[in-house]
Amino acid sequence: MAKSDKTSSATDQRESGRLQVISAIRKAEEIARIDIAKITDFSPATVTSITSELLSAGLIEEVAVDEATRDTKRGRPRVALKIRGAAHWVAGIKVSNKTATVALMDFEGHTFAEFETPLPKSQLSGEDMVDFILHSLETATSEAGISISDLSGLGVGVAGIIDALRGFVYWSPSMTERNVDLRDMLENVIPLPVFIDNDANLVAKAEQLFGMGKSHRDFIVVTIEHGVGMGIVIDGQIYRGTRGCGAEFGHTKVHLNGALCRCGQRGCLEAYVADYAVLREASIVASSMGDETSEKKLEELFNAAKAGDPLAKSIFQRAGTMFAMGLANIVNIFDPELIILSGERMQFDYLYADEVLEVMKKSVVQIDAPLPQVKIHKWGDLMWAKGAAAYAMEGVTEHAIRKISQDAQS
Repeated sequence: MAKSDKTSSATDQRESGRLQVISAIRKAEEIARIDIAKITDFSPATVTSITSELLSAGLIEEVAVDEATRDTKRGRPRVALKIRGAAHWVAGIKVSNKTATVALMDFEGHTFAEFETPLPKSQLSGEDMVDFILHSLETATSEAGISISDLSGLGVGVAGIIDALRGFVYWSPSMTERNVDLRDMLENVIPLPVFIDNDANLVAKAEQLFGMGKSHRDFIVVTIEHGVGMGIVIDGQIYRGTRGCGAEFGHTKVHLNGALCRCGQRGCLEAYVADYAVLREASIVASSMGDETSEKKLEELFNAAKAGDPLAKSIFQRAGTMFAMGLANIVNIFDPELIILSGERMQFDYLYADEVLEVMKKSVVQIDAPLPQVKIHKWGDLMWAKGAAAYAMEGVTEHAIRKISQDAQS
């Protein structure tokens, strides 16, 4: 191996070690050096060296341990380490079918400002999307009393098929064009590193850092909004697939040559369970759906089903059965510890009613072991935006760790 290759390998190992240590600190919130060593399997000397670098870089800080809770018998040190919130500020934007939500977050993960604005149209061109995101970010930072230059990174979550590594949008229902270099376009007008991913992946990231997935290494998030998405966490990492479309649960096929999906294909799960699919079927069987908004129509249809209307009940029963089969397929393929159902449509229980979950249980491979837990988390758009901010925080952390290596070599 050439000398430069050895240097590069050693640098990569040091960066990996720093990332593991800062990740352990972030997850614990406050933690002593000796406990970091136990979690990472690093020697106490290595932990001391790495944490000294992180302290010098201003990424972490020491805090006093509460003497009332300190374990004196074990000789626990009088200081613990935590993420330094003021080290960096990041922004996260969730673009939905009608609005964009912005969350501004410090490096510790605390949201200090939020903002929501309607989309000018349900679908935007690439250039219009860039202008809209820039305007939303400018407005949000202005209302928070800061400027964009005070931020260290921007995370963007959009529905569709995204190559997160390239920041490339293959297809999104929010955009009129396919194959858009959205990250490059944004970085041309916003003086920040930009991190883009599928919005369901960012919900999984938010669950991992702040929500029900915090104590799990393997879990799956299924999101039900205008469409159906899925975020997969395997061994603590988001799984995206080779092309960025490895978790398109809504576009798995459940009916050959079936209902038309908004992606352009037929028979997708989303074409049977998403809100537009439910309303489309309702408009076929009902004489009139009125002139209300889609949210109002869905609420009226749901109330009619609860009141015993046979047509309304049949629509939701069909959607629930399709969804149960989809969940059963997830269990049979991934066998996760936990499935989290999240999104705006969690206000209606037709996709997670007891009878739906019973259909799922009957359709999975039967063995003498407990099935994965299924939990409901009724998060709104702000939590999606927090997931985008958390994704930006990860990217900013990696940049900061890389800078430590560069400074050490200079």
